[in-house]
Amino acid sequence: MNSSIRRWKPLSLLLFGLSLLAAVTLHSFRPAMAMVRSAPMPEIRGVWLTTNDTDVLVDQPKLHNAIDQLAELNFNTLYPVVWNGGYTSFDSGTARQAGIQHFTRRGIQDYDILEELTTKAHSQGMSVIPWFEFGFMAPATSELATLHRSWLSEKSNGSYIDTTREGGDMVWLNPYKPEVQQFITHMLLELISRYDVDGVQFDDHFILPVEFGYDSYTRALYKDETGKDIPNDPHNPSWVKWRADKLTAFVKTLNADLKARRRDIIFSVAPNPYQYAYKGQLQDWLTWVRQGWVDELIVQIYRNNLDSFRQQLYTASVRETQQKIPTAAGILTGLRNSPVPIRFIESKVRAARASGLGVTFFFYESLWEDAPEPADTRQASFKELFATPAQRTEHRANSRLPALS
Repeated sequence: MNSSIRRWKPLSLLLFGLSLLAAVTLHSFRPAMAMVRSAPMPEIRGVWLTTNDTDVLVDQPKLHNAIDQLAELNFNTLYPVVWNGGYTSFDSGTARQAGIQHFTRRGIQDYDILEELTTKAHSQGMSVIPWFEFGFMAPATSELATLHRSWLSEKSNGSYIDTTREGGDMVWLNPYKPEVQQFITHMLLELISRYDVDGVQFDDHFILPVEFGYDSYTRALYKDETGKDIPNDPHNPSWVKWRADKLTAFVKTLNADLKARRRDIIFSVAPNPYQYAYKGQLQDWLTWVRQGWVDELIVQIYRNNLDSFRQQLYTASVRETQQKIPTAAGILTGLRNSPVPIRFIESKVRAARASGLGVTFFFYESLWEDAPEPADTRQASFKELFATPAQRTEHRANSRLPALS
């Protein structure tokens, strides 16, 4: 017994020493590991360029001046509209093939608007994420609506017209139909293949309003999968979930298709706050985030009350998202008939940043061109807010990476 103890004693000391060394080594690595996990994500400082900004987009000197000014004020991301009113603002063979667009919008100096904007923005170290603004929505009188009636979804009364939109009567493409999914996917694949953009963005029109989904195709699909007829109540929880899950399935496929073409592409989503997005628009964006399909999220928080704005910054869905991906608050800087004072904008930016969020402004013209204060006053305010650069170049080093084999 004693001889066995003597034989084991050196071995025990050796094992103890190795254990102690391992513990010290692991402890020394913990701060570094924590630093990696808690390293701050790049702050989004973006602005949407809408069809209201057309005079800037189509005039090369104005476009260059606008980008130079934004870069000087330390903005880092541009979201130019590329899909609006049933038309693209880039040369799309998919749109031509669908018979909806036989022209290409170009600058007055005969340049490709998106290519010019992207090249100029990249020269200033800015990211360009084209904004697929209208999503599944189109004007009721557009070629898309009139030529492809079978693509449209319907309400329970058989109407396919949405009269609740500010821009007039609209229709909604049925996101569950293979033809619609193919049309959207091909258009986006065209975009990321032809242009050196950094991503694509979908917003609160990449949805189906809860009142829709009563067309014959969806009725048959629901019956086939559940054995039941569609509920008359559009807010029926199981009916809401079924439709939301169908849209989620398409997002999964779309994300995979885009990443297969270019694995560096940023899949950006700019939705409404989650509860309304899910219950009113069938857009389960939190699941999209949890599944790893969303690379950045900008929650549209267009509130006229600062307390209400702050409240949305701290919802569980936003807090969870910002732990995973770059997240920002969408802030309204004004509309043509409803200007927003710069002091109110400043308060919102500070509140968003205090909660750890970046910011994206809607929209360019209302930053300082069409505003209640002089342009230089508002520009000085943005310069103070963004006193130091915040480059979003983490993905530019690997720009246009091909798909993994």
